[in-house]
Amino acid sequence: MRRLVISFALIASISGCAVLQSLGSGRDHAEHRIATYNIRHGQGMDDVVALERTAATLRRLDAEIIGLEEVDESVRRSGSIDEAATLGTLLGMEHAFAEFMDYDGGRYGLALLSRHPIVATERVQLPDGPEEPRAALRATIVLPGNDTIDVVVVHFDWLANDAARYRQAATLIGTLARSTRPWIVLGDFNDTPGSRTLRLFGDLVEPAPKLADSTLTFSSTNPTKEIDYIFGSRGDWQVDWVTAISEPMASDHRPVVAQLRRKER
Repeated sequence: MRRLVISFALIASISGCAVLQSLGSGRDHAEHRIATYNIRHGQGMDDVVALERTAATLRRLDAEIIGLEEVDESVRRSGSIDEAATLGTLLGMEHAFAEFMDYDGGRYGLALLSRHPIVATERVQLPDGPEEPRAALRATIVLPGNDTIDVVVVHFDWLANDAARYRQAATLIGTLARSTRPWIVLGDFNDTPGSRTLRLFGDLVEPAPKLADSTLTFSSTNPTKEIDYIFGSRGDWQVDWVTAISEPMASDHRPVVAQLRRKER
């Protein structure tokens, strides 16, 4: 059985790599590959916490900026390690972390990895959900050519009643609307296209439809929902493509990758 599981994961990972390679690896200075991944604190579908496996999945995405959801910092269930820092070290990227709450001896929240300098970070408090508190992670990143942008990682409430999720999105929209820099918002929105939560972003972001047959992001083993997204601020970005990558073992979500191009100013 273990051999079968490993073979299945290997086939999926090869398939994911083929998709990315077919989209092209050569990028000019205006093109930026961005990813988001709910990593389930490194716990795979075999219920084993294996951060090296998470890092291997992220490495295959070849993204220069990666938003991560469900990240542990010094939490006992994941070995009391700083997951954001560990992934940053494994991938040779800078990292930032923002907590939702204290949990199991440490903190639980969001992270960001970047190949480019992270020059400022902010924890943006969002309205609490009925199950747990929520926040967003905002980071200012300097791209090549001294182009400075904000990247915001989110993980909205997951309950079927969307009241808390809608309030969290509306609060974040207020923060984005006041930004003086181009921005990217990405993460686990826990809501589907056409929902009132997603409609809040319609006037602020560039259209970003996923490639055909690559839209569903949850679950990783039997994807039936599109709930993970990458958006760029309207007028600042051209979205070349967005796709969900098949990876059935490393987490219960599929990673999402996009290529965004900075529009000429």
